[in-house]
Amino acid sequence: MTLRRLFPLALLVAAWPVFAAGSGVVGENLLWLALIILAARLFAPLAQRVGFPAVLGELLLGVVLGNLGLIDFHYFDAIARDPIIMFMAELGVIILLLQIGLETRLGDLVSVGARASMVGAVGIVVPFMLGAFVAGPLLLKGLDFNAYLFLGATLAATSVGITGRVFRDLGKLKMPEAQIVLGAAVIDDVLGLVILAVVSSLVQAGTVSLVDVLLIIAKAVLFLGGSIAIGRAMAPHLLRQASRLDSSHSMLFSLVLVAGLFMAWLAHKMGLAPIIGAFAAGLLFEPVFLKEFETPKLVQDIEPLLAGDPLHKQEEVRAVLRRHTRHQHEQMIEPIGYFFVPVFFVLTGMQVDLTALADPKVVMIALGITVAAVVGKLVAGFAAGKGKNPWLVGWGMVPRGEVGLIFAMVGKNLGVMSEAMFSVIVIMVILTTLLTPPILTVLLRRQKS
Repeated sequence: MTLRRLFPLALLVAAWPVFAAGSGVVGENLLWLALIILAARLFAPLAQRVGFPAVLGELLLGVVLGNLGLIDFHYFDAIARDPIIMFMAELGVIILLLQIGLETRLGDLVSVGARASMVGAVGIVVPFMLGAFVAGPLLLKGLDFNAYLFLGATLAATSVGITGRVFRDLGKLKMPEAQIVLGAAVIDDVLGLVILAVVSSLVQAGTVSLVDVLLIIAKAVLFLGGSIAIGRAMAPHLLRQASRLDSSHSMLFSLVLVAGLFMAWLAHKMGLAPIIGAFAAGLLFEPVFLKEFETPKLVQDIEPLLAGDPLHKQEEVRAVLRRHTRHQHEQMIEPIGYFFVPVFFVLTGMQVDLTALADPKVVMIALGITVAAVVGKLVAGFAAGKGKNPWLVGWGMVPRGEVGLIFAMVGKNLGVMSEAMFSVIVIMVILTTLLTPPILTVLLRRQKS
């Protein structure tokens, strides 16, 4: 079975010179996307067969494609730097956070708000302190203090996309621990931006403006609170008008997608991560969809059943009710997620440069930094309080993913980080990104049993 699954991928890879011959930029991107999506669909079930979530298969696929140059196969080298593929990957994580927002109930998120705030705050402060004042000076001696500050900022980052995908793949998004992680990750993004702005200002100007820090926090609070409050107030009226014009699923799909993209753009314009906007957009729709779009179809499907003998058709009626109360708006985004989301995770895996592992000294330092990175987030898990699994929450905050790489790239561009230090951070990002999915899977299965 495994060989049969891998045969189409092997065939496409073997034939790539024929497909690529004479193709322009667009042609190359079409082939790359075909290979990424097909390979991701093949690798994902292989990961699931050995007991791991699909996202791990996609990440490992990216690692393999991104390092084929080590065996002198360089066709995929340009993918990780291609602006079209990078945009599609960014769109993929936006779609993923929109899906997670649609499957998250705002009431559940609010109910764990205090715990999520504690986890988010501790998850920023402890890793930052460990990186800037403990692990950095101990393991990377002789560097400028600004370099240690950037190391701390990188350790403070969290990549919610990876954790959210694991919880979603395993059907655990409604767990209190998952809600705490999602809430804490939003807080982490905001505080992480504050830390990055402060550290960057210290490096560039030698001082930091309190006004700038307060402005970032104010924009984040204004965006999250305002968009959700105004959006949930306006949504019923907008949906009512839209359903009168067209109550089909195509209208529903378009409204959800437009809201996600618009909110992601708005978050970006305000200097926040676009994924925060996509997640907030998903939270807008929960209370109104069934009423405005599902009720007419529910009546249409049940009327023929009630026309006969209802007592003999109870199971059929129950099946119709179950189908219509499964939140169709969540399921409608699935197909577009199948296309875009794997691109993000494969591209994330392709950022991993295995040549960074060639220097044993760098690897040993990186392992020490990784320990500090993991410990800092595990400590945050215990801030979730009694009755919650601290290991689940802590490991949910561990992956740094693309967020850690972005922080590191800022430090490198400012001239603060050496190549060796950047390699150390890349290895830390690799390990936290690849370790989290299998460990979370094991913890979730133990909790179930």
